[in-house]
Amino acid sequence: MSAQSPTITVVIPALNESKNLPGCLAAIGNDFASEIVVIDSGSADNTTDIARDFGAKVLHFKWDGQYPKKRNWFLINHSPSTQWVLFLDADEYITAEFKSEINRKLNGESHTGYWLHYAIYFMGKRLKGGYPLKKLALFKVDAGLYERIDEERWSKLDMEIHEHPVLQGTQGVITSKIDHRDFRGIESYVAKHDDYAAWEAARFLKISSDKNLQQSWTWKQKLKYRLMRSVWIGPVFFLGSYFLMGGFRDGKIGFSFALMKISYFNQIYCRISEMQAEKDDL
Repeated sequence: MSAQSPTITVVIPALNESKNLPGCLAAIGNDFASEIVVIDSGSADNTTDIARDFGAKVLHFKWDGQYPKKRNWFLINHSPSTQWVLFLDADEYITAEFKSEINRKLNGESHTGYWLHYAIYFMGKRLKGGYPLKKLALFKVDAGLYERIDEERWSKLDMEIHEHPVLQGTQGVITSKIDHRDFRGIESYVAKHDDYAAWEAARFLKISSDKNLQQSWTWKQKLKYRLMRSVWIGPVFFLGSYFLMGGFRDGKIGFSFALMKISYFNQIYCRISEMQAEKDDL
C-alpha cells in the first residue's frame, strides 16, 4: 500500500484450511494490507505453516464455549494498530478491482464500515443467479464489535457466522465482488451447513423474544426470523432464489444449489420444532 493509503489489517479465521488458504493469501498479495493475521483453531493440517510461510502472523484460539468467539476475541484482545480491519474467510479471494475500489473509497468517504459483495461458486461454477451474498466485514478499528450472543455450545462453531458488526457511524458499499469458493468439496459444504443449522435453531429460540437485539437486525435477518417457525421457509427460499433471483440461469447446478438450500432451511425448521417441543415438555 502507498504511504497515503488507509492502513488495513486483514484477519482470516481458519481451521484446517490448507486447500483454501494459499489462494486466499495469494489474492491478498504483499501490497494491500499492512498486516495479515490468521487466527487458527487448532488445525490438524499445515494451515499454520502456510500462513507463516506467506509472512502472516498466526494467533492460536481455543474456544471455551462462551463469549467471545473468534472475531470478537481478536478485536477485544488483539486490536490492530491499523485504521481498518477486513475479515476474510479462507475461501474468499479478493480481486484487483476490489483492492482498487477500497483504496479509492477509504480515501474519499467518511463511513465507518462497508458492506461487501461476494460472487458465489458452487460445484466449480460461478453462479449467475440466486440470493446475493453481502457481509459487513470491513470497518474501522474500535468502531464496534460483532453482535454479542451468549450461548452454551449450541454447535461446534467457534466463530461468529451469521452475526454482523454493530457499528457506530454510517456504512457504505463496496460493489466489486470477492470470489467465494470453497475447494474442500460437497462433503465439507454439507457438514458445515449441518453445524450452521444447529446454531441457527438454537439462536432463534434464544433471541426471538429479545426486542433490544431485534432493533439491530438487518431487513434480511427480520425476514428470515419471521419465516423460521414455518415449514414453508425452504420452499419460499427456493422460489425466491431460483425464480425471482435468477438461479435458473445456472441450469442444473443452480437447481441443485437451490435444493441444497431447501434442505438447509427445512433442517432449521425441524430443529426449532423439536427443541420447542422438548422445552414445552419440561
